[in-house]
Amino acid sequence: MITIGIVIFPDVEELDFIAPFEVLSYINKIQPNSTNILLVAPSLEPIQAFNGLRVLPDVTFVNCPKLDILLFPGGKGRTKWMKEPSVQTLIQVQQENLRFLASVCTGAFFLAEAGLLKGKKATTYHSAFDELSRYEITVIPSKIVRDGSIVTAGGVSSGLELGFYLLRELFGVSLAQEVATKIEYSIDVGLL
Repeated sequence: MITIGIVIFPDVEELDFIAPFEVLSYINKIQPNSTNILLVAPSLEPIQAFNGLRVLPDVTFVNCPKLDILLFPGGKGRTKWMKEPSVQTLIQVQQENLRFLASVCTGAFFLAEAGLLKGKKATTYHSAFDELSRYEITVIPSKIVRDGSIVTAGGVSSGLELGFYLLRELFGVSLAQEVATKIEYSIDVGLL
């Protein structure tokens, strides 16, 4: 089973984490026990996302188990949380075991702030390209950009494509396509 941690924080953008959550968990309906998705937060208190959705975390930054994938969504709250020492510690603790470190939209700034994107290629929300490039990153205007084991996804809706990209890498093209068919999503064949 692949264990995936999706970081959530106050004012996180809902679709940034819900889209990959849906795609990466849907595979369990086809091939049971493929993924275990954990919502990772500063505490176990409910998190209020940017548009008002309230979400209950599964684990905290401190008690998070070893993960295969660590994913950072973006949103207005990222400006505060990307600089929090507890987030940087989470990344450091998890980094050596990860198969993939990923982000959606402005979640790329969590990776940039940790120094993990310096000299690499990445993407983010279109209006934040210039800001991201200030971290000495080559910004590529694309839905998905992979540089080694780091995968970044562009704007808010690109969390869907990120989910399918990761499914393809973990479980192969046919299972990723089957998930896309089941949720009635037309995936860009270039991603598969």
